[in-house]
Amino acid sequence: MPGERTAEFEVRLSRALAPIDPPAELEARVEDTLGSLVDMAADELEAWELRAMRDPRNWLRPAAAVVVGSAAALGLVVVRTRRRRHKRRAAAVNALDLAGKTLKDAAKEARRVIEDTTPGR
Repeated sequence: MPGERTAEFEVRLSRALAPIDPPAELEARVEDTLGSLVDMAADELEAWELRAMRDPRNWLRPAAAVVVGSAAALGLVVVRTRRRRHKRRAAAVNALDLAGKTLKDAAKEARRVIEDTTPGR
């Protein structure tokens, strides 16, 4: 009897802890939100005047824009890179190949985020 309970408990626990993918709608909303945060931070930094650097009281908004924009850009790269993880896993020969493909994909997405937020593009 105790062995059956343990096995039943393990089955229930594995069902409860089974990984699930978030809905596509949630992923799109997160990507849109992160993209808008990156854009707002870039706009804030673009509007900041360098001559205002003399007064440390003026440093808070640009510093916050750098922190928020960097975190949002990193999140955007992670979300976009994660989206294609199944394709990379299927195409990879081994774990080292998978790691290389993932890094290449992340670098491509980072360049894309930088190009999207660079003024004059």
